[in-house]
Amino acid sequence: MERGIISFGAYIPNLRIERAAIAATHSWSFPALKGLGKGMRALANWDEDSITMGVEAARGVSMEDVGTLAFASTTPPFADLQNATLIATTLGLSDSIATADFAGSLRAGSSALLNALRSAEDKSTLVVAADVRRAKPGSVQEMQYGAGAIAMKVGSGKVIARLLGAATRADAFIDHFRATGQPYEYFWEERWVREEGYGKIVPAAAQAVLAQTGIAAGDIRHFCMPGTLSGIAAAMAKKIGVAPEAVTDNLAARCGDTGSAHGLMMLAAALEQARPGDKILLITFGAGCDALLFEATDALADYRPRLSVAAAVAGGRSEPHYSKLLSFHGELQLDWGMRSEGNEKISLTQQYRARDQTARFAAGECPACGTIQFPQLACCVNCGGMDPLTPRSLSDEPARIFSYTADWLQFSPAPPLYFGLVQFDNGARVMMEVVDVDPAQLDVGTPLNMVFRIKSLDSERHYHRYFWKAVPIAPQGV
Repeated sequence: MERGIISFGAYIPNLRIERAAIAATHSWSFPALKGLGKGMRALANWDEDSITMGVEAARGVSMEDVGTLAFASTTPPFADLQNATLIATTLGLSDSIATADFAGSLRAGSSALLNALRSAEDKSTLVVAADVRRAKPGSVQEMQYGAGAIAMKVGSGKVIARLLGAATRADAFIDHFRATGQPYEYFWEERWVREEGYGKIVPAAAQAVLAQTGIAAGDIRHFCMPGTLSGIAAAMAKKIGVAPEAVTDNLAARCGDTGSAHGLMMLAAALEQARPGDKILLITFGAGCDALLFEATDALADYRPRLSVAAAVAGGRSEPHYSKLLSFHGELQLDWGMRSEGNEKISLTQQYRARDQTARFAAGECPACGTIQFPQLACCVNCGGMDPLTPRSLSDEPARIFSYTADWLQFSPAPPLYFGLVQFDNGARVMMEVVDVDPAQLDVGTPLNMVFRIKSLDSERHYHRYFWKAVPIAPQGV
């Protein structure tokens, strides 16, 4: 059977930094940034990275029948530790699935998607793309970049979009680069990139896929092409012959560019607006070009994403403090005091032995009395039974705040540290950290979602320890 996109899920961090706040801080040195000071860009919290965001996006799709997980990112936490495996473990996927990391280019996400679509395997492939893009303070890129993740399930059966054709170019045209171990990208002159790069490489790839499929440029209803150069998507659409109204919104107003995830994010946004039969052209640029032409199927009419791009973009909470962005990205070394000086060395042995509990948030249910407890102990906390506990995941279980504290004394990279007793509907009670808190919306009884986050950072060995935290669910309309 023909493979195609079955479903997708999107995630954009809750915090959104006002671009005006960034521009105001740099007004003494770079007053021209004021012209870019409209809207917001996503700001990953200190405990978010491309792995945690990828997990959150993937929770929007079914894990049934997934045989391969491909993870694409230009900002993976680990260079010599497969990030895809960590995501697969957290999602509860079988340890027999195939995993792979895609990196090295902003078209890593589209390349991973194309690889999945061309696969001959029977099982589905989960493609996850995520980036937390960093930029030099005061740069134009600091205003443009964002953070986010997208997950797409590819397989056969009830597909919502099928691939009509694809053309790729591996072209050693360097518009920007970031050397290994360096935090920032280096950019070449914009006019050269626009005219010699996009202006020649993109039309050639687009014309190749249109010729391959016999589709006319005027038949394209949705044109998805990420890029931070002003007006670049509209210019390329005109050059290819695509109608101006087909150009898909690049999500800049409330999100910013999400790197290797952005092409797939725009594709998902287009699918949320498309009708069966619509032709969608996705183009990503970076050391060449990927051009993928899709057709929306009849199944799209009945499809409703659990974690849509529209909802992810529309959500979020405004963050007015630019210094928080600097601190989270390691640009501002604050004096947090002696409480921040603890040794965070993590025992990899203990982490592996408790991986079901820490990665999958698996509590245990007593077979004798039904009590659900976390962490899992040798005996039941209620009846004292010694029979093995039955694993019960808490990651998707409804929960509410039972009690909480805002602690300004204990160290947190985003003070105050909120923690409290979380009451799950299945009876479990767990002491947990609460994040992304709007104090005006937090109270006893506030409903909570569980999110996968960084629990602690080992700055000496550069290792991240992950665990689950609680996030308040904002009231409807807020």
